[in-house]
Amino acid sequence: MSLQSRLAILLLLTASAIVAQIHSDTHSADYRAMQQKLAWLKANAARAHPDPKPIDLTEPEVNAYFSEGGVKLPQGVSHLRLSSHDAVIDGHANVDFEQIMQGRGSSNPLASLFSGSHDVHALAQATGANGTGTIRIQSVDFDGITIPQFALEWFVQHYITSKYPNVGLTSTFKLPLRIESAEVESGKVRLVQN
Repeated sequence: MSLQSRLAILLLLTASAIVAQIHSDTHSADYRAMQQKLAWLKANAARAHPDPKPIDLTEPEVNAYFSEGGVKLPQGVSHLRLSSHDAVIDGHANVDFEQIMQGRGSSNPLASLFSGSHDVHALAQATGANGTGTIRIQSVDFDGITIPQFALEWFVQHYITSKYPNVGLTSTFKLPLRIESAEVESGKVRLVQN
């Protein structure tokens, strides 16, 4: 085999390897950026003295991570999109209540509100300080119609808290990975570890 043939084969193999590498990672740059930040947070939390440098998780990164499979959404929830501003998280999703309720009907007339598939919009106040996070649902609407607070309380009590005991209209939880504070700002969440 001539030197030119060997070089041509080597170039072809190199080009094939590069193309295979490009196609092996089908995730967006925002998804990969979120992965890198999460890996850094995990490694930093394992240190004896974590670096307190703030890490910003941006809306595009968080949304890419959710939409590209970084977080498994509950059955019946799809197309989740989040935005943020001044301690408020603004969420939109498509929710199929039949899948969430899994055939567990109710004779309560409130159950009729939670049937079928709806575009759901929720606003929640979110804070994180002293290693503790709190999320308070402020309002929820289905297809543009506001759901009364008492109806939300009934649904959460009967169908959400029974599956996820620490989740309610107000949820308080320990922040993971030695995160001391989480500040919701316009377009991002700023995390500080300690």
